[in-house]
Amino acid sequence: MSSTFTLKFACEDRPGIVSRVTTSLVRIGGNIQEASHFNDPLSGRFFCRLAFAVPPGVNESVVRENVSASLTPLDASWTITGHEARMKVLIMASKLDHCLADLLYRWRIGELPMDVVGVVSNHPREVYRHIDLADVPFHHLPVNRENKPEQEAKLLALVDEYRGDLVVLARYMQILSDELSTALEGRCLNIHHSFLPGFKGAKPYHQAYARGVKLIGATAHYVTGDLDEGPIIAQDVEPVTHRDTPEQLVRKGRDIERRVLARAVRHHLESRVLLNGRTTVVFAD
Repeated sequence: MSSTFTLKFACEDRPGIVSRVTTSLVRIGGNIQEASHFNDPLSGRFFCRLAFAVPPGVNESVVRENVSASLTPLDASWTITGHEARMKVLIMASKLDHCLADLLYRWRIGELPMDVVGVVSNHPREVYRHIDLADVPFHHLPVNRENKPEQEAKLLALVDEYRGDLVVLARYMQILSDELSTALEGRCLNIHHSFLPGFKGAKPYHQAYARGVKLIGATAHYVTGDLDEGPIIAQDVEPVTHRDTPEQLVRKGRDIERRVLARAVRHHLESRVLLNGRTTVVFAD
């Protein structure tokens, strides 16, 4: 059977990039199944994502050698993943569990091609007794001001132990330290309960209600040391009216948060996101 791969790369824009890379794939019998690219006029960078199949007998090392030969002269940053490979994902949650439950459901029905290697929470497992965690390892890491460095060290140890490719903050309501954010840079996603920039702090929906907003939303982004300022992957909004109470805004907000986080996770799993400084290029399907 043929093997399929996804290549994503970024480099300084110049003529002939697509021709150079696609020609190198043809040399090993590659058949391109999906192609997306973007020339950023502001940064002068070129971004590309290619999904392709190679014939039987062409293994991943041959593909990597071939791709490296074509992209190294371009000083490109690139990654290549096989479609059979599944990222190992660690999910973190707090008392609000709607995003956790949604991700587990989408994983179990095969919508999110990942391996959930564990769930971490600052609350005990009893909080999630109505969620079917089955045999997913659960880790209770309560956090306070005094033990935060120690607990974050334990979290990093878990990421290393599970060889985690991605950490998802599914409404995890603890602020990560700059050190932890840096250690997880590029492989940690967060869902923010606002269409950023927006109402920060406690009870954002109540603040929105008090201001008479006509849209509420949610934002999924990569975690950085700048709180809620990481590169944005996905956003969505929903119209509201003066008839919506704060409780109704919370209900609608939960729905938006679930779908936006799931969309961002899927984009990352499918190698559809490329970083472009403080922003992203997302080749959505």
